[in-house]
Amino acid sequence: MRPNLKLLLNTSCGVLFLIFYCEYLIFYAVQSSCGWPILDPQTQDESIEPSNEEPVRVMVITDTHLLGSRHGHWFDKLRREWQMYRAFQSAMTLHKPDLVFVLGDLTDEGLYCSSTEFDNYVKRFHSLFSVPEETKMYVAVGNHDIGFHYGVSPYLNQRFVNAFDAPAVRLISVRGNHFVLVNSMALEGDGCFLCKPAEQQLTRIEKILKCTRGTYTEKCTPNMKLEKYSKPILMQHYPLYRQSDIECNDFDAAPFPIKQERFRERWECLSQEATFQILNQVKPRLALSGHTHHGCTRALPVGEGLEITIPSFSWRNKDNPNYLLATFTPNNYAYFKCELPRESTVINLYLFGGTILIIWLLYSLKYRSRQWRVFADIGCKWAYRSSIVVKVLN
Repeated sequence: MRPNLKLLLNTSCGVLFLIFYCEYLIFYAVQSSCGWPILDPQTQDESIEPSNEEPVRVMVITDTHLLGSRHGHWFDKLRREWQMYRAFQSAMTLHKPDLVFVLGDLTDEGLYCSSTEFDNYVKRFHSLFSVPEETKMYVAVGNHDIGFHYGVSPYLNQRFVNAFDAPAVRLISVRGNHFVLVNSMALEGDGCFLCKPAEQQLTRIEKILKCTRGTYTEKCTPNMKLEKYSKPILMQHYPLYRQSDIECNDFDAAPFPIKQERFRERWECLSQEATFQILNQVKPRLALSGHTHHGCTRALPVGEGLEITIPSFSWRNKDNPNYLLATFTPNNYAYFKCELPRESTVINLYLFGGTILIIWLLYSLKYRSRQWRVFADIGCKWAYRSSIVVKVLN
């Protein structure tokens, strides 16, 4: 093989391996270090009867923000969607969850895109975040999907509900574990077309939980009981009311000075009134949310339990996105945040690997050139001496 052709092939192989690692292998390398959390017997709720069934394994992501035609450059869209696709599908292969929850802002421009573009959103979402048959996916709505409360129209709301089977309030029960999904924009309490049905449904779920537990003071009909009572897990897009992220000290918390910025009720978090109402009605053991694009873990303001805010799943919103893995039984749970590769790490790998390849290529070319000149000099000297010998012999 000619030396230059061999050098070209070796360089091409180096470039291809660098791309393959940064765009594919790195997701498995990073995410394989994360596994399902193990339940701690010390954290069991003694007031709840234990279950003999297998624990439920749940994966939670949020704020995918699939870009639209207005704010999304084609390369930005390609880069972010490939990152989320690769990260999500790697998680499916590695973890094989029973349930997947997506807590809102699936789209970036769903609140004002056309019906044609929204249909494209739906197809892209199901293509990027496809799950195997044995895994069930459930979706909560975010403000970027249908708008903030006063911008939501019946058309926008129903369009999202039909596309993702995401009613304003939903109760999902799996092996004695109960998950309550809520539309955060439906908790304004002003009797709007969205709020009134949501409040009625929350009241109904409150009765179902009380009937199942045996604490409801009125008559319980057969359809007002679940097979087994356990404290539910509340899931929605907005965080519960808090003044800011200043007390959030997770590794994925907002940086300064962002974490000092004061939250506006109904914009960055639920109102105080809605927070206390939903916590008193549902009485969750765990509340999961998104919206802020940064992580936070804190005690619930009412009752016992935790609230965990999960950061955005997209590099566009956070350099170190992650997702939540949680293991649930009726009387216990454990959770773990799984980090994705940092975008800055991938960029640095490209810069470092590209620099090494360029140095190696230049060195190889210079070395081969010098080596060729040495051979040429030796050849010339040999030819000159041969010519002298020929002349002497003649």
